[in-house]
Parts: sequence; structure tokens; C-alpha cells
Amino acid sequence: MKPLKKEDIKQEVFDLYDDYAHNKLNRRQFIERLSLYAIGGITVTSLLSFISPKYIENLVVQPDDKRIDSDFISFDSPKGGGTIKGLLSKPKRNSKKYPGVIVVHENRGLNPYVEDVGRRTAIEGFISLAPDALSPLGGYPGNDDDGRAMQRKRDKQEMLEDFIAAFNYLKNHKNCDGNIGVVGFCFGGWISNMMAVRVPTLKAAVPFYGGQPSAEDTAKIKAPIMLQFAELDKRVNAGWPDYEKALKANNIEHIAHFYPGVNHGFHNNSTPRYDEAAATLAWERTINFFKEKLK
Repeated sequence: MKPLKKEDIKQEVFDLYDDYAHNKLNRRQFIERLSLYAIGGITVTSLLSFISPKYIENLVVQPDDKRIDSDFISFDSPKGGGTIKGLLSKPKRNSKKYPGVIVVHENRGLNPYVEDVGRRTAIEGFISLAPDALSPLGGYPGNDDDGRAMQRKRDKQEMLEDFIAAFNYLKNHKNCDGNIGVVGFCFGGWISNMMAVRVPTLKAAVPFYGGQPSAEDTAKIKAPIMLQFAELDKRVNAGWPDYEKALKANNIEHIAHFYPGVNHGFHNNSTPRYDEAAATLAWERTINFFKEKLK
């Protein structure tokens, strides 16, 4: 059988995967419903293989890239999970100070895609820290299914404290100039929004398809925000009108981009939800936004 292509897959399969990835379906339910689309020579096994992430084959910046220094560090999160591991990446010029970026993972821990985003950020001239909120439970387990199950065991408010602690660690790092932003994806998008609420000295936030704070919390935001949305992501997008209203009511600097015809997770180049044109444009906008605001 010839390899599956994105155009072979019905939109309902992507929607089904989104429900599974966000814990609305267990694996048995997911496989049962996926079988409805195993027609015309397409098997459940081939569908499952196609939509599952392929991390190692799709790394943009390798861990040993000579342009950067990238190593795991640990920092204290006294209000969160205790000791948190994170990937710290910076340009390979040790004496200089750089603006910082916290990179926040999805709802499954610090997987190779998010580590890669941390390294990509360093390539652009920032010192980045990508924490693993699964650290108190042993860290990202090596696959997303177990990672999602582990992350459900943690309280999201405590995880928020972990990322605020990461901000404080980075702010005091010898190679950080103290100007720090945050970018996050899905769960990390919610964290990015909430760090804008909780951290008055945050300089910029870029949530990708992230859940929104309440109107009361939105009023506390000081940082400029760039919001990245997928047009087909009805689940997350449903909260945007109220969020936009609150941002405008409080005169908070913001800009929102909606990318047509793409799914939640379009920036993640390890899955078929990836859209190269939208992801490239969104990332260019993100980096330019940080270069403008983190000074």
C-alpha cells in the first residue's frame, strides 16, 4: 500500500486526534472511532502510525548543533513541584548577555519537539529555558501517551508556579539581560497567558492556541501579547471573543493571528497537523515580536 498523505485523511480524523490528545477520549475509544475511517485500503494501523508524532526525524536544530550551547539544568520551584529540570539553550558566545525566552510544552511534558523549539529560539539570539513540568514525577517518559497520563496527575496551578520559577531562574542567569518573554503551545499557551497575568515584569507573551484567562485576570496583564490561532481549532477559538473584549477594555497591547485552514498543533512539525507555511510565518512573527519587545 502506498504511504498515506495528509490529503488522504479526513478532517474528522484530525478532530478525533485532538479529542484524544486532550483527554476527551481514552485510547480504546480513540481506536474504536478511528476504525470508522479505515476504509478503501487504509488500515487502523496505518492511520495511527500516520497521525502519531515522529520526533527524531523532524528535528530542526540537533542537540549537538555547534552554534549553540544546550544542556539540562535544574532549578527550584518552592511553590510548585520542587526541583524542576529544564533545557537551557543559548548562542555559543559565553560572555554576552541575551534576552530570555521561556518555552512551554504541551500537555505531555518536555518532548523532543519542545526541546527543539528551545534550541531554535537560541539560534535566533536568545537564551531559552524549556522546563519539564513532569519533573516531580520523573520527567517526560519518552512517549506522549504516558506523558499525558502523567501530566493529568499534576495540578495546573502548581505547574504554573513551576514556569514562574523558571522565569525567576532565567532572570538571574549570568547570560540573561533580564528581558524575558514566554512562548507556549496548547497547555503552554494557557501558561503563557497566565504568566502575563501573574508576572508584571514579563516583557512579552506568545501563546499558540492556548486557553484564555478570565476577564478579571486579563485586567492584570502588563505585557504585550501576540496570539496565534488555528482557524479549524473550534475548541480553543471559542474563548477568543471574550478574551479579545477584555484585552480591549483594559487597553492591553495585543495582536491576534488566525491561520486559515489549519488545525490545532499546526506549529508541531512532528505530526501531520503541521502546516509548513503557517508554522513558518507564525514563528517568524514570534521571533520578530520578541526582538522588538525584549529590550
